[in-house]
Formats: sequence, structure tokens, C-alpha cells
Amino acid sequence: MSRQKVLAVLPELFLLLGVSTIGLAQGTTQARSVTPTASADTQEKNIQEYIELLRADVRQQKDEIMGAVMELDAEQSAKFWPIYSEYDAELTKLNKQIVANILEYADNYDQMTDAKADELVQKDIDLHNQRSALLGKYYGRVKAALGSIQAARFAQIEDQLLLLIDLQIASSLPTAGQGS
Repeated sequence: MSRQKVLAVLPELFLLLGVSTIGLAQGTTQARSVTPTASADTQEKNIQEYIELLRADVRQQKDEIMGAVMELDAEQSAKFWPIYSEYDAELTKLNKQIVANILEYADNYDQMTDAKADELVQKDIDLHNQRSALLGKYYGRVKAALGSIQAARFAQIEDQLLLLIDLQIASSLPTAGQGS
């Protein structure tokens, strides 16, 4: 499988992660040492604009799912949503690092070495550990604001959503070494 095929699945992954790729794509274009054509530039800009438009919808859907399952009254909502917004902002920063790692995987796919594969996997493990720690941190904040049952519900819903996203990402990426 070529690098182009790996890159073809990236827009879907960015949508799943709710991450804007504008800054990432600009920051990695030179690192990829690809000479983009006018057509490729236009295509990338169109994809980025499409992702940006859909990103808001993905976040809204996630918020709607969280709101529906949390079953918060007005007083609880006033406490929960500011905490959740902070969590989501930190998660978005972490997701940008996950996307950068996926882009690095795509950039190295055709010439993957043992050392690079190990580096990428170790980085992925570290990022997922950071994500778990972040969820734990905000579980504590929700627990302090709303109690253990609501905090457990938050953690369960968020974990389920993250697992679904991870499954879609994992199933979209080719296995290392295939086609090389």
C-alpha cells in the first residue's frame, strides 16, 4: 500500500478526532518533502475546509450524546458543562498530537524501519496513557462537582466514545509492513 493510500484515510480520521488539520498540514508539508501541485494544493485546502465544517458537527453530536446520557438537571448542567468544555479543550490538544503521530506514520509508511516503527508505537502508547490520565483528572473534577454516580456516567460515556473513535481509526489504517 502506498503513502497516498495511507493519506487517503486521514480526512476521516481527523473528523473522528475532531481536530482541525489546517495547522498540522501546514506544519508537515515541508517535513514530507512533497512538491505539491496546484491541483494537490487545491484538493488539500478543500479537504481542510470540509473537515473544519464537519468538525463542529462532530463536536455537537458528541455533546448531544453526552447531554442525553448524562440526564442533567439545570443545576447539574451549570456545573458539568464548563468542566466538560475544559476537558474537551485539553483533549483536542492531545488529539492534535495523535494526528501528528498518524501523519508521521503515513510519511514513513513506505520506508518504515524497525526503529521508526518502535518510536511511533511508543509515542502512540504514551499519548493514549496521557488521554487516560486526562479522563481520570476530569473524572475527579466531575465527581467533586456532581458526585460519583454522575462522574462514573461521564467517564463511561466518554470512554465508550473514545473507544469507538479508536476502533474506526485502527480499522482505517493499514497494518505496518503491509505492501512494503
